[in-house]
Amino acid sequence: MDATTRAANLAQAWTSAREQGFVTDEQVPAGSWASSPASRAVMSANKGRDTKPEKLLRSALHRHGLRYRVGVRPVPDLRRTADVVFTRARVAVFVDGCYWHGCPEHHRPAKQGAAFWQDKIAGNQARDAETNEALRDAGWLVIRVWEHEDPEQAAQAVAEAVRLRQNTSA
Repeated sequence: MDATTRAANLAQAWTSAREQGFVTDEQVPAGSWASSPASRAVMSANKGRDTKPEKLLRSALHRHGLRYRVGVRPVPDLRRTADVVFTRARVAVFVDGCYWHGCPEHHRPAKQGAAFWQDKIAGNQARDAETNEALRDAGWLVIRVWEHEDPEQAAQAVAEAVRLRQNTSA
């Protein structure tokens, strides 16, 4: 097989993929932060809740016999949603992604649009600190778990905190 045939086959494959709707020549909308349609698609597909680390932690918490609420605002007037909430014990658990929240152990700065992402991560960290302070001021215990942490160990720490707070408030 020579280069001409391979090039022709590749061109044919791309044409076929476009005709079947597998590939589009979509442009990035004006004013979008995305550097390409591919990066826009990847970023749009990121989930805001029910991520794999959240589900693993929730399963481990359930195995510890704990019942909780998912994706609620601990303080209704505060526009902050915790991943796992123990309302009676007043414990709010956040599962933070290493990239999005700037994990000191695993965060790797972006190469494309570095300044934008540096500002974005710094903003997330500032909002996290503000959230922690606001919830603590309202009498809540805030627990933050990194996505890379062992879910069973994290669940054990959360379970101890919840039981301790339930026992002291009873």
